[in-house]
Amino acid sequence: MIEVFKIGFLSVTLLDIVDILFVTLVFYKVYNVIRGTIASQIFYGLILVLILSFLTQAANFKALGWLLKLLSDIWVIAFVILFQPEIRRLLVHLGRNPFVRMFINKNETNIADIISEAAFELAQHQHGALMVVVRSVGIRGVVESGEIINAKLSKNLLLSIFFPRSALHDGAVIINNDIVEAVRCTLPLSIETTKDGLPLGMRHRAGIGISEQADVISVIVSEETGGISVAENGKLKTGLSKEGLRYYLANAMRTSKRNVFSTIARGFKKIFQQKKT
Repeated sequence: MIEVFKIGFLSVTLLDIVDILFVTLVFYKVYNVIRGTIASQIFYGLILVLILSFLTQAANFKALGWLLKLLSDIWVIAFVILFQPEIRRLLVHLGRNPFVRMFINKNETNIADIISEAAFELAQHQHGALMVVVRSVGIRGVVESGEIINAKLSKNLLLSIFFPRSALHDGAVIINNDIVEAVRCTLPLSIETTKDGLPLGMRHRAGIGISEQADVISVIVSEETGGISVAENGKLKTGLSKEGLRYYLANAMRTSKRNVFSTIARGFKKIFQQKKT
């Protein structure tokens, strides 16, 4: 590899520069994910240890290098333990990437029809409901907090679950593809307590909370007003009709996939046009 420049005893090549740029990008992305959290302070300490380790190896400081090696031998385990919430957020962010979701095959229209029909009927009777539709990344921890049933999704099943005198109506229903994975699930609450000056109930805060932490769409039916709402990426949309909910769900579950295929198609089209010219 051709040498670009030299710093003392260090010879820097073009490959080294590319490598450094990639590492810098990774650290920048990780920092953006954990910025503003307690883990960010630990992250600074980790960077300092890595820099010291690099310098001691370059300068051949054996004693200090041995001490830092003891830390580096356990840093992977410590990293996983200390940064567990941040790692989960990073994986969720990656799972929301359209390129990942394009490989997931779902019958979006059928799912949207069933959920919108059930939500509308529940709203008519003012039966509260909370349905979480998983898009790309599973939420196993949430599923395991409830009762796993793995039943085929249907309108009557949802109506039965959320019937007020049903033993399963409390908590959330987790829907993955066309399967109801679990019922009576516990969701994390959002720190948001109001929307447009109006207080949010626990059901709405739970729907928003899970959408902040996972790639899901929460469908919420208010027991007090019979209103239908959806939460996605931590944002709440209220006052949906049956048709509005159906359109929202179908569109949200296929938009990313359609955009990715369109981008690929445009790329191939541009290549063919360049070859013709």
